[in-house]
Amino acid sequence: MFNYVDIHSHLYFPDFDTDREEEIEKIKQAGIATITIGTDFKSSQQAIELAERHHNLFACIGQHPGDVTVESVFDERLLSLAQHPRVVSIGECGLDYFRMSPHDEVLKSIQKNIFEQHINLSLSSGKPLMLHVRSSKGSMDAYSDTLDMLESRARSTQEKLRGNAHFFAGNMEVLIRFLALGFTVSFTGVLTFTHDYDDLVKAVPLDRLLSETDAPFVAPVPYRGSRNSPLYVPEVVSCIAQIRQEPLEVVKKVLLENAQKLFGIGVAPSPVL
Repeated sequence: MFNYVDIHSHLYFPDFDTDREEEIEKIKQAGIATITIGTDFKSSQQAIELAERHHNLFACIGQHPGDVTVESVFDERLLSLAQHPRVVSIGECGLDYFRMSPHDEVLKSIQKNIFEQHINLSLSSGKPLMLHVRSSKGSMDAYSDTLDMLESRARSTQEKLRGNAHFFAGNMEVLIRFLALGFTVSFTGVLTFTHDYDDLVKAVPLDRLLSETDAPFVAPVPYRGSRNSPLYVPEVVSCIAQIRQEPLEVVKKVLLENAQKLFGIGVAPSPVL
């Protein structure tokens, strides 16, 4: 049994090129599992390759919406990757309007089309979505459009949509809509240096919460300013417990159970050789 699950990291990033295997060994020795998240076909392959070699690593495959251009289409090579036994999730996928012109409806439409294909793949593979949603500054527009798509699909299919909203930065209305769909939300080390999300952390039912680092980004206190790592996910779990004023061991146990329920990674299977 793992001690912690970091449900979102990027261990194939160049930030880990000089000491990747050593860092993974430290993560393993700490009893930490992590899902390595692909952002395109190549990085999805890299995530799978890492997961094949290490029993505490798992893979998520997909196309990052922030990388979508007007020439982008859904990469159908992901369809075969999704069947790999070390793949536990589809993404990161969703909608990202943060750097987009307010009037760029063409790019929004392409993002939505590609996201729809990820939803299809999630349903056909039986593997939950890993959502990346980033709205334009001062808005919840990407969250609203993402939820409109998910809610519409939920009404039109007998299959149950499943997924997690990674690096959750929505408001209370957005949170309520995700919870109504049965989705979980996850928080990062940002919680350790801002109180902006405290009310949301308190409002989420404990059985809908997950912990993540988004390594190598946003290292938590006391590691802020350095490269982030799944090694630091205990700081995120501890902060969640403090904000909720609940016993750490209870929060730790339930978050492990949540990861097991959604991704099936509460126990350590043998690596694929």
